[in-house]
Amino acid sequence: MALARLLLVLFALLAALPGRAAPAPTPPLKPLTVYFFDVGQGDAALIVSPTGKTVLIDGGPPEADEALVPRLRQLLQGPIDLVIMSHPHLDHLGGLAKVIQAVGAKRFMDPGFDHPSEAYRKLLEVVGQKVGQVMTPTPNPSAPETLLTVGLGEGVTLTVLWPRTPRDAFLDDTRSDVNANSIVAKVTYGKTAFLFTGDAEPETEAFLLRKPIDFTSTVLKVAHHGGKHSSTAPFLAAVKPQAAVISCGTGNDYGHPTSEALQRLGDVGARIFRTDLQGEVLAVSNGNTVTLTPRRAGALPSSSPARRPARWPRAPCPRVPRAPRAPPEARSCPRAESSRLPPPAPRGCAT
Repeated sequence: MALARLLLVLFALLAALPGRAAPAPTPPLKPLTVYFFDVGQGDAALIVSPTGKTVLIDGGPPEADEALVPRLRQLLQGPIDLVIMSHPHLDHLGGLAKVIQAVGAKRFMDPGFDHPSEAYRKLLEVVGQKVGQVMTPTPNPSAPETLLTVGLGEGVTLTVLWPRTPRDAFLDDTRSDVNANSIVAKVTYGKTAFLFTGDAEPETEAFLLRKPIDFTSTVLKVAHHGGKHSSTAPFLAAVKPQAAVISCGTGNDYGHPTSEALQRLGDVGARIFRTDLQGEVLAVSNGNTVTLTPRRAGALPSSSPARRPARWPRAPCPRVPRAPRAPPEARSCPRAESSRLPPPAPRGCAT
């Protein structure tokens, strides 16, 4: 009996001793949201990180600002943290000047590839007046092999894969040197990633494939609106997109997207979303999966398995002075039928 009492006392004392508490359950990751806007024949996408950091990539053609400015005001509480112009063609920069004037921007990045157009000159004037920092994706001189990466908080990173001047010279003698030197950027969050390609040309894709870079991405913003030359088979094989978003205008004069591009995307099993048929496309990542929701439901099948193939048949102007560039150390910085995509294989950008 005495022994039983002693054991009971010891048990009570041990139970009262401090110890390690059971680990708290890991809170779910906050979402990363990407809006692929319907701007007609052009590109515009807004990235909103889990911490509220915002990046606008391109601003569509000039007529896009009438819808883009109100939409951005609806989505944003303040100025855009970073505006990226992928390249100086009108269907990508046309709406940016009015966006910057109306919404505001803290930083502006362009590839640094001069282009003699009046629209580009006027945009740079607005940027010089309204934006605090102007950047080009130049590698840090102390680490020239390191890709420029911008931190967006909560583990979200935006890595510029191209261009990398002066480490690598701009591409020339291509079908379009302006397109070929588009900014190509990869946004990574947890096990998911988005790849933005501007109007990259086949030469851009071939050049990048020679670099030690992991291109694997859950969602691909298809280059050049689904033109027949870009989105080559070797490049798509490296990206392994589970979903592909094509931004183009209804009944456009270029035949975008082309049957050749759609075929190649289908061959790698990418689910295809098109702004000309489905309107704005919303992509939400929780770090493990991405859910894509088109604003207009029913235009294309969007509930088939993620890996199932989806097939559906100037005169020169002077460059104006820029605002001061940020030093390298300051550069890091509606409901519809939806489709949920699982994460691809682990990834990371090699340098």
